[in-house]
Amino acid sequence: MLKGKDLLSIHELSRDEVEEILSLAQELKEKQKAGIPHRLLEGKSLGMIFEKSSTRTRVSFEVGMYQLGGQVLFLSSRDLQLGRGEPIKDTARVLSRYLDGIMIRTYGHERIEELAEWADVPVINALSDLLHPCQALTDLLTIREYKGKNLTGLKMAYVGDGNNMTHSLMYAAAKVGMNFVAATPEGYEPNAEVVANAKADAAETGATVSITHNPMEAAAGADVIVTDTWASMGQEAEHDARTAVFRPYQVNWELVAESGNARCIVMHCLPAYRGEEIAEDVFEEFADVIFDEAENRLHVQKAIMALTMGN
Repeated sequence: MLKGKDLLSIHELSRDEVEEILSLAQELKEKQKAGIPHRLLEGKSLGMIFEKSSTRTRVSFEVGMYQLGGQVLFLSSRDLQLGRGEPIKDTARVLSRYLDGIMIRTYGHERIEELAEWADVPVINALSDLLHPCQALTDLLTIREYKGKNLTGLKMAYVGDGNNMTHSLMYAAAKVGMNFVAATPEGYEPNAEVVANAKADAAETGATVSITHNPMEAAAGADVIVTDTWASMGQEAEHDARTAVFRPYQVNWELVAESGNARCIVMHCLPAYRGEEIAEDVFEEFADVIFDEAENRLHVQKAIMALTMGN
C-alpha cells in the first residue's frame, strides 16, 4: 500500500497503512532477534538530511538500512548546497536522480512538504517542528507490546508541551481507536488545525481527542501516560521560563496514581530531563518500557523504509 509513497504525517495514512507498518515492524523485530536475514532493500540508497541533530534518529536509520541490505548517506546542511541557499526544489530533483529515498529531520514542516512535492522518490519525515510521525508510530508498537494488539478504547494521556510529539501522538491514537487527552499549560496548547484533523480521524474509529489544562484530569483512567521535554531543540533560551510554567505538569507518582490503573505505563521519547518533565523514580520504574520504546524506533523505521522504498 505504501510503495513509492511519502511518509510525512500519520494523518495522511489510512488505518490499514498504520497496521501494515506496525505488523511489518513486529515481524522485522522478531527476525532481527532470531538472527534471520531480511535484506529487503538490497542495493538501495537512503539520503539522510539532518538540519537538526539527533542521537536516536541517525543511529536507528543507519543501522536499520544496513540490516535491510542498503546503504545510507549522512547529509548535514554543511554538506548540501541547501546550506548555501540552493532551492529545496532543486535539491529534491538532484537527489532523486541518485537515491531511492530521502529522510529529513528539520525545523519548518513546510520544508519537508516542499521536498516531497519535488522529489521523485519517497520522503520520510524524521521530525519537523510540527510533527514526529516515526516516533508516534514507534510508541504505538511499544504500547501493543505491553497492552496487546487491539488498542481500541484504551486511553492515552499526554502531559506537557503541545509540541510535535503531541500532534503526532493524537494522530496515531485516533487512527487506532485510542482515546487521547493532552494536558498543557494555557498558551502552550497544540496546533488548532492538527487538533481538528485528529478529531476527524477519531470520529472514524470511534475514539475521542480532547485538550485540557488540568494534568490530573488527563491522567484519570489512563492506560498510557506520555511526556516529552518542556523545551524542544531550538527553544533552549526559553528553558527557565518554561520550567516555571510547566512545573505542575511533571509526571510524578502523584500523577501516575491519578490514573487509578495499576497497569498504567509511562513513556518518554528521550532525551529525558529527570526532575523536570519526569521524576527520576518514575523514569526508572518505567525504564524498561522507555528503552523498549527507544529500540522500537529501529524496527518501525525499517518497516517504513521497506514499505516505501521496497520493490
